[in-house]
Amino acid sequence: MTSSTITNKFDTSSDNGFDSKNLVKVAFEAALEKKATDIMALDMKDLLVVTDYFVIATGNNDLQVKAIATEIEKQLHEQCQAKPAHREGLDEGKWVLLDYTDIVIHLFQPDFRDEYRLEDLWSQAKKLRAQTSNDDKAEEEKSPSADNSAEGNDSAHVASQTGDQ
Repeated sequence: MTSSTITNKFDTSSDNGFDSKNLVKVAFEAALEKKATDIMALDMKDLLVVTDYFVIATGNNDLQVKAIATEIEKQLHEQCQAKPAHREGLDEGKWVLLDYTDIVIHLFQPDFRDEYRLEDLWSQAKKLRAQTSNDDKAEEEKSPSADNSAEGNDSAHVASQTGDQ
């Protein structure tokens, strides 16, 4: 197993100076700030042409889901100058969708996440998990064909996995 992280050194290859992996990192940090649980991203680049990542996280109730969504929007705007192209579900707070084109963020209450099981629906996607403060390091499990590069260190670490878990 090797360690992988997303760093603060942003890739400036995209139009606004931030690539999709940078957006995922900022979304992970914002979700962690509001105590979201089971935070992950699904790497959709090889599976869909419309987005690079699905970011998925869970909040315990309507207020927490809305707070997570608000914090993600705030941080993506402040740090990356990104605004969602579309958003849904903020009024109810059961399942909130924030579409930033390159990444699509899904925030669920537990029952809704269990019902829709996006990570099972897209089980062939590589999974990136946010490292919580209780984790010592981000570990990475990769298939033999996966890239084995590690990228720097910083507070928002991700552990990636391939296949079903």
